This record gives sequence, structure tokens and C-alpha cells, in this order.
Amino acid sequence: MGVWSSLKIGTAITKCVGSKNTEGLKTLGIVPVRNMSGHNIMSIKETKWQSKKFRDLIHYYVLVGVIPLTLLITYVNVFIGPAKLAPIPDGYRPKHWEYYKHPITRWMARYIYPSPQQQYEKYLHQLYEEDEKFKVRMLANKINDMMKDRSDYKSFYYRPISANYYRISKEKLEERDKTDGYN
Repeated sequence: MGVWSSLKIGTAITKCVGSKNTEGLKTLGIVPVRNMSGHNIMSIKETKWQSKKFRDLIHYYVLVGVIPLTLLITYVNVFIGPAKLAPIPDGYRPKHWEYYKHPITRWMARYIYPSPQQQYEKYLHQLYEEDEKFKVRMLANKINDMMKDRSDYKSFYYRPISANYYRISKEKLEERDKTDGYN
């Protein structure tokens, strides 16, 4: 039986070599075949780099920010606690941050946010600036109306010239003339 199968392969080899067809040899397993990694087809798919980078950043910011803040808030709530109401002594004027109950809110009101007095004064300054702009606009409108009534259009074409520039340029011109020998 072994001889018969070898004869069968031998005749197939001679037939394939004679016809220069190697497909038959490949099917018989005689010619080495490159399978190119097991005939796995490389499918094109989108990259996961962006999603991995996003997850890495989320984990980083959680470790850097959220965990320490959680520990700080827990420490403040457990060991310090909210403020207790007490009567104000005579002659003592409470600060603006002392009206808040929670210690973290008190700290933020003291060191981060401006006081209500500062906010009010900034608002008053803004109102003052707007009032000054309004007065200037009203004065300009009044001047334009008066110029229109009196047919005074010279101010539109008037450009002020400083005599300093004229004097300096005249002096330089005279100095240049002296050095050149014209005078």
C-alpha cells in the first residue's frame, strides 16, 4: 500500500513538472506554501489611541484632583464641622466671611471671592464710568447741533498742528544749510 501511494505521488509529480503547473504539487503538500500568518485577513479598524489617551487623562486628573479634594472635604467635615451660632459680643463687628456656616465656604469667601463691599464699589465705579461716557456723548451731540445751527463746518476740517515740530524742522533745515555752505 505504501508503494502504491508513492507511485501515485510520483506520477502526479511528473505530470505537474511536465506541465509546469505547481498547483497540484501544492495540494499534495510537496511544494512549500507561504500561508502569510495563517491566512488571517488584516481588517482595517479605527484606532483606539484617542480613547486610551482620554481614559489615561481621566485617571490622571482623578488621582491628582478628585482624590485629594475628597480627602480634604472629608477631613474638614469630620474633624472641623460646621460653625455654631453664638451671640455677637458688644463692640465687635463680624467680618464678611464669618456669616457662612461651612468652613470651606468661609475659606473661599475670605481668600478667593471679593467682599460684598468690593463688589458694590466696583459696581458704583462702573456706573460712574457709564455716566461720564453719557455726559461726553451728550456734550458732543450738543456741539454738533450748535455747529449745524450756526453753519460752522470748519471744525470738521481742522487738524491741530504743534509749532514744536515746525520749529524743530526749521532749525534742522537751517543747520543743514550752514553745513552745506549755502549761507
